Amino acid sequence: MRSRYSAYVTMNASYLLATWHPSTRPARVNLSPTQKWLGLKIYETVRGEPGDAEGVVEFAARFKIDGAGHRLRERSRFVCIEERWFYLDGELADA
Repeated sequence: MRSRYSAYVTMNASYLLATWHPSTRPARVNLSPTQKWLGLKIYETVRGEPGDAEGVVEFAARFKIDGAGHRLRERSRFVCIEERWFYLDGELADA
């Protein structure tokens, strides 16, 4: 989760796509240079340890677009395939 957040911060679209599960991966990721990421807070993790096949992370990420502040809160699902974690999907959580 933290590495994907860092990829958004550094605008590393190739990493985001490489860590997205093939069944839900978009053709491309649209990253905006006007979007500035400000912080990540992890609220909960469920499973996701070595030996687990899946995991869930609830987080909030703060960012600004053209000076206006925003907050994204999501429960993300991840799956582990051959010891690599992939983002599967997520549901927006109450902010």
